[in-house]
Amino acid sequence: MNLSNLKPAEGSIKTRKRIGRGPGSGLGGTSTRGHKGAKSRSGYSRKIGFEGGQMPIQRRLPKYGFKNINRIEYKAINLTTLQQLADERQLTKIGIEELIAAGFISAKHLVKILAKGEIKAALEVTAHAFSKSAEEAIAKAGGTTVKL
Repeated sequence: MNLSNLKPAEGSIKTRKRIGRGPGSGLGGTSTRGHKGAKSRSGYSRKIGFEGGQMPIQRRLPKYGFKNINRIEYKAINLTTLQQLADERQLTKIGIEELIAAGFISAKHLVKILAKGEIKAALEVTAHAFSKSAEEAIAKAGGTTVKL
């Protein structure tokens, strides 16, 4: 085997359909576009969502709901996660940097600490927001909370 006798596997290469190259090709004449009508013309493009004159779906369905532009979205971190981090890495302070390093959040996320689970370690926790019950649980364990 050498470079002069290399070729692709049998059936892996298909020849391109050459449209509009005369009657001998079998694809001349109407060039696979059928007879007359807008779709046979050059420059034709159908409107997005056009359903052949039937009432389009975006007009059949009612409008509903709304998006609050002032909503602040937080990444939820539970007390269980904080306790796990404290145990694994022997931490007394847990902040945004530690959560990023552990892979729980990325730098763009805002963090809210929620009260699911238990916390035994006395930690200084820094986050953007806390639920009331999470704050109480951290204080009860002898820790402190710092809001950013």
